[in-house]
Amino acid sequence: MSTQVEPTPAKARRAGASKAPPERIVIQYPTPAVDDGLYPAKRVVGDTVNVEADIFRDGHDLLRAVIRYKPPQARNWREAEMVRIDAHLGGVRWAGSFEVDKTGRWEYTIEAWTDVFGTWRDELNRKVTAQQHDLAGELSEGVQLLQHATNEAKSKSDQALIEHAIATLSDEDVPETAKHDVALGPELFATLERIQPRHGAVSIDPPLAIEVDRKLAKFGAWYELFPRSWGGLQGVQSQLPRLQELGFDVLYLPPIHPIGHTNRKGKNNALSAGPEDPGSPWAIGDETGGHEAVHRDLGTIDDLRHLAEQAQQHDIAIALDFAIQCSADHPWLHEHPEWFHRRPDGTLKYAENPPKRYQDIYNVNWESPDWKGLWDALLKIVIQWVDAGITVFRVDNPHTKPFEFWRWLIKNVHDHNRDVIFLAEAFTRRSVMRHLAKIGFTQSYTYFTWKNARWELTEYLNELAHSEESEYFRPNFFANTPDILHEYLQHGGRPAFETRVTLAATLSPTYGIYSGYEHFENVPVREGSEEYLNSEKYEIKQRALDGPLLPYIQRLNQIRRENDALHDLSNVTFLDTANDALIAYAKHAPGNTIITVVSVDPHQAQEGLAIVPANLGLPPSFTAHDLLTDERFLWRIGANYVRLEPGIRQAHLVRVEM
Repeated sequence: MSTQVEPTPAKARRAGASKAPPERIVIQYPTPAVDDGLYPAKRVVGDTVNVEADIFRDGHDLLRAVIRYKPPQARNWREAEMVRIDAHLGGVRWAGSFEVDKTGRWEYTIEAWTDVFGTWRDELNRKVTAQQHDLAGELSEGVQLLQHATNEAKSKSDQALIEHAIATLSDEDVPETAKHDVALGPELFATLERIQPRHGAVSIDPPLAIEVDRKLAKFGAWYELFPRSWGGLQGVQSQLPRLQELGFDVLYLPPIHPIGHTNRKGKNNALSAGPEDPGSPWAIGDETGGHEAVHRDLGTIDDLRHLAEQAQQHDIAIALDFAIQCSADHPWLHEHPEWFHRRPDGTLKYAENPPKRYQDIYNVNWESPDWKGLWDALLKIVIQWVDAGITVFRVDNPHTKPFEFWRWLIKNVHDHNRDVIFLAEAFTRRSVMRHLAKIGFTQSYTYFTWKNARWELTEYLNELAHSEESEYFRPNFFANTPDILHEYLQHGGRPAFETRVTLAATLSPTYGIYSGYEHFENVPVREGSEEYLNSEKYEIKQRALDGPLLPYIQRLNQIRRENDALHDLSNVTFLDTANDALIAYAKHAPGNTIITVVSVDPHQAQEGLAIVPANLGLPPSFTAHDLLTDERFLWRIGANYVRLEPGIRQAHLVRVEM
């Protein structure tokens, strides 16, 4: 087990011998490049990677540039041409693209060189256009360039073309205008551009990285449930057809392991548990096993394996919680006491996150002398579940564990199975959340739950969508969790639940709900708390997929799947509404534009405008097809009147039809 040293930022360096003259071409500000290339940018299979950079040199010589890219485990580099995107402004920004078609770490660099023949041809053309005469000197330079190019010509047709041009330009009896026609001919130019040496070539070194995941890493609808409230793993399996019908892509299970007896929590987080209280699933481990075992009341590992197999048949991935903590009865406390913190008097210190106290669990000691054994044991556990068919993990509180551990673990798991997705449950400082994403986490929980006002949502989404974060940080907008019942849902009734799930499903490509959401569960344990009264974390409920909000959620999921514009985050454009109680935004993909208007007021009707700007590229007027109600409205560039009223309509979700 070895630590990893972060690479130095990428720089443009000469792609050739060190004895050559100093390089004259500069490559700056390449994108995508996270922290100047210290970390990989992220994409999913099927994405187009758009690459840009400033490329220039002294003088007025013409340049050419390509993207050189390489798939995982490939030996040979591929190339894609780059072009100047601001040439009409005399700028230096170049762009190109390539597609990624498999998971793993791709590499790319940019190579630029002086286009010697193109520069000569451009100068000659300008002089001919200006009707300058006696260009024999210029033509002799062309002959010399063509003679050098004959050494690079591999085909007989290329050689014949170049030799014909040399003969024409060297023949004193050929009229000068005819020589100009040959020298400036498009076929000769295309051939020379293809075969001439790359004079003074420089490239970015070391190459930059792109981490490519499967599509589920970017787009998916999650549903969270406690298996013990659904009849165990076999009971959960019986729900798969309905979950598929509802349009969910990921079924997330909190810990399914044995639960400790010592200090077991009772109903509503009571310190004393009754004989029938099942305890918190996050208090992992008893005499029957720990993180490697399945709670006997839920089933067996074979049941989980069969659940995963059946879920795959329904196009659903099973996500499992990975919580690195132990009850007092976990086998590790007896087998590996060195993996835990002890006070000077020998007692163990239970977990705390003031003001929250977790008397039923203990954290591991990351500074243990046997830290290597601890790391290896945790990796073995994850690999076990991967081999049982689990390819998605929701990681509990990763920000309280060493960053280097996560980098190491994720890399080793991906070496075993590259399809595995890691979701970071990290409600913490923004820089820490960003760093977890940079070192390997596929997705992350966010602050979305606490962003309810129009200005809060606009500010936060613009950061996620339009800053460098968009290159590596993939948000998962959970509308609620077993730990978080925001006051907005506590006091807003059904309209609040409609608002939040609509925002989650249309703003973020990935979103989720915890079961109970569709039943509008909204009673806190006490005023001012975000904990549920009679929380499912501490008791077993009788659940069924029969909540009154499910038809609405099913329609949202169907709309998401049918409209590519909702598969991305960075394409969001916020619209003015002339009313802060309304939020409006457009998302665009080729051939598909979606405009969403949502009322963030769950209590009273709101009127306003959806002001469609001209820069969206839409026609002066168009049909706005509301996909939630199947109504059609005539909208136009500029102001469009909207009225949203709780109990009648909480949102417009319209597709632009020309």
